[in-house]
Amino acid sequence: MPQMAPLYWLYLFLFFSIILMLFFIMNFFIKPFNYISSISYNIKPISKSWKL
Repeated sequence: MPQMAPLYWLYLFLFFSIILMLFFIMNFFIKPFNYISSISYNIKPISKSWKL
């Protein structure tokens, strides 16, 4: 039914916006990039420096 098309797009837009907001909220609290960078900093001091 063509009369329902605006409601269909409205529901899709609401679904997309809710998923996007959940993604941003999870990124704000979890912070994956800081976690990855902290792991890489912890690995560097463990490696031995080879001197001749």
